[in-house]
Amino acid sequence: MMRDQAWLQSQLDFLLENGFSDMPRLNRITIEFGRKAQRRLGSIRMSRDKKRSSILINGIFRQELVPQEVVLATIAHELCHYAHGFCSPLERKYKSPHAGGVIDRELRKRGLELYSRFEKDWTKAHWPKIMAAEFPRKQRHVRVSRSMPLAIRLFRRLLA
Repeated sequence: MMRDQAWLQSQLDFLLENGFSDMPRLNRITIEFGRKAQRRLGSIRMSRDKKRSSILINGIFRQELVPQEVVLATIAHELCHYAHGFCSPLERKYKSPHAGGVIDRELRKRGLELYSRFEKDWTKAHWPKIMAAEFPRKQRHVRVSRSMPLAIRLFRRLLA
């Protein structure tokens, strides 16, 4: 079974009520699945008019093979950025979004460190296998310039 937008919204609502209830929300926070990505689990951005902050979650998370705790950890991570004033109208608390482990400290303060710890252990153990299945290596294609002499083009094809 695939997870849908309503399920993803329920995960955001759960965290906003249980881990971030004290956080001021000065604009609307939305969430949706994005494209499948190899290296980015989630991201947050703010609209130009600053009326909305949007959390984008890796499209692979639609599959139930990714545990709910990993999804919650990713959303919580993005909400920490919001709380720290990155991609939100809140005052910026730090110079950099990941400066000196501020995300881990924030999650610990909010009682959400178990999600983060689970996510780190799970991705270390399982993410490479999922990436191999989702993004199989394609046969390398050697680009050949037509302005190259024929002998060099043939030699390059032999090496490819």
